[in-house]
Amino acid sequence: MPVDENERTTTSEGGQTRVAEMEKTSITESGTPREELVAILTDGVVGAAGGLVGTALMTVALLIGNALGGFDLGSFAVLAELIDLDAIVPAGPAGFFIFLGGGMTTWPLLFAAVEQYLPGSSMRLRGIPYGTVLWTGFVLAFYEGYTGTALVVYLVSTLVGHWLYGFGLGSVFDYFSKRPDTLV
Repeated sequence: MPVDENERTTTSEGGQTRVAEMEKTSITESGTPREELVAILTDGVVGAAGGLVGTALMTVALLIGNALGGFDLGSFAVLAELIDLDAIVPAGPAGFFIFLGGGMTTWPLLFAAVEQYLPGSSMRLRGIPYGTVLWTGFVLAFYEGYTGTALVVYLVSTLVGHWLYGFGLGSVFDYFSKRPDTLV
C-alpha cells in the first residue's frame, strides 16, 4: 500500500492507525520567500487601509459627540504630551495623528489575530464586538469628568464610534479577503 509522504503510521493496540502530519514549511505553503513577503506586506496595507476607514468613521461619531458637548477633541493632545511632542508641534493635531497611527497599525494587527474568535458571521460583523472591547479602554483613557447629559453623550458617541471603527475595519478585511493574492 503506498504511503503518502505527509502521513506517518503509528501502531496502537487495535492495529495500525494512520495519523496525518502536515509539514507546513511556510506561511502560504507555496511560493517563494519573496512572494510570501509581498503577501505579508500586502496584508499590512489592507490592515492599514481598514484602520484608516475605521478611524475616519469613528472620527465622524466623535465630531458629533463634540458638537453635542460630550467629547473634547483636545483630549487627543494628551497623546502628544506623553512623549513631549507638544514641544515641537501643536499637541491637538499631533495627538490625533498618533491616535490615527494606532488605529492603522496596532488595532488592525490585533483584529487580524483574534477576529476568528469573535462572534459574527463575517469580519465586518466581528468588528463590532471588537470595537466594543477597544471602547472599554478608550472610554476610561479619554474621560474628562463629564457628568449628566454630557456623560451620556460621551458614552454613546464613543461607543457608536468604536462600533463604526470595528465595522469599517472588518468591512475592508472582508472586501480584500476575497482577493486571491492576500493571506487575510
